[in-house]
Amino acid sequence: MKKYSILILIVFASNWITIAQNSTATYSVVFESNWSQNTHPHPNGNFPSTAHWSDLVGATHNDQATFLALGEISSPGIENVAESGSNSVFFSEINTEISNGTGYSLIEGPGLNNDLGTIAIDEITTTNDFPLLTLVSMIAPSPDWMIAINSVSLLDAGDDWINEITLDLYPYDAGTDSGTDYSSSNMNTNPQEPISSLQDVFPFSSEKIGTITITLEEVILGIEQNDLNDSISIYPNPADDYLTISNNNTGIETIELYSVLGNKVFEKTDINSLTKSINISNLPSGVYLLKVIDSEKKSATKRIIKR
Repeated sequence: MKKYSILILIVFASNWITIAQNSTATYSVVFESNWSQNTHPHPNGNFPSTAHWSDLVGATHNDQATFLALGEISSPGIENVAESGSNSVFFSEINTEISNGTGYSLIEGPGLNNDLGTIAIDEITTTNDFPLLTLVSMIAPSPDWMIAINSVSLLDAGDDWINEITLDLYPYDAGTDSGTDYSSSNMNTNPQEPISSLQDVFPFSSEKIGTITITLEEVILGIEQNDLNDSISIYPNPADDYLTISNNNTGIETIELYSVLGNKVFEKTDINSLTKSINISNLPSGVYLLKVIDSEKKSATKRIIKR
């Protein structure tokens, strides 16, 4: 399992660029909280009895949009999330970026009613024109404290969708309220200060406050899809040497195999069978996209893993 920082997206022209540029990826996100009296001990045990997390919210976008960053001033939307867990202004900021063509999707995940536990978001869909992911949630109760990931790239340096990203998270101060403890009264910071880290700053320890895992669930190439997915079975998956494809309804006509950046690495045509096994032993380990075309010219694309 690898940990990734923000990457720069570079697209190279080649004979597969149309497919690669039109690919769509779906990710799941799991945030696991590590915030408790044990990991972030408060003097005299004054850890908040109502500790919880606001909704985990954010967006997918390109590098022309930035919603928050360490050392930068919080927007009104980020201020509202960090101070009260209110998302409406932040959602307006996201929708503005979507309207401007710099944002792709608004993400509205659930919150967590306790200090410890997990927040899961099942489907975050984006395209490789909008490969960056930003998420934020309020540490509650607090003056203006939050966790966030800023513009994490879902594409690696080779413009390939990353299979899994795991990040340790630490508390941030939004710089909009000068309270020093969980239950501090409202004290607006004027002038507003930049977003800063609260790692090892009272009342937090040097321990991480949580971990976020971002997992690739599906990739669809920029090629026609005709609702064949439910009829196709693939096994084993992950596979070592041989992969068997079955079509429950009509015969398989063509099988194509692509790397997730769009390179065609295998093709078999004129199959005319309900089931076909292919040898993938010569392929490097990794994630691939299998396109199946049936005798009625319907198609489906499935994600497979070569061990």
